[in-house]
Amino acid sequence: MVGTHQRNTTPMLSSARCGARTRSGKPCRAPAVTGKGRCRMHGGAAGSGAPLGNRNAVKTALYTQEILEFRRELRRLRSEAKLFLGKLKP
Repeated sequence: MVGTHQRNTTPMLSSARCGARTRSGKPCRAPAVTGKGRCRMHGGAAGSGAPLGNRNAVKTALYTQEILEFRRELRRLRSEAKLFLGKLKP
């Protein structure tokens, strides 16, 4: 049986939207959790995400702070070597 009352959807339609993207690349259309930028399905729910300091959440070591610093230093050394070798050429 369908109700005859008028639904009040204004608060839902005027709320902030989730900032995540769906797998199709379009923005998520769900409302964001109050005080957060994501909906309950994309990480706005209380308790979602890994706890602080959780080492089990690290999947690879490709983007750890130490590796990023090492790569930065390696690039700097390589550019210095190129400059040095350029000066040695007759």
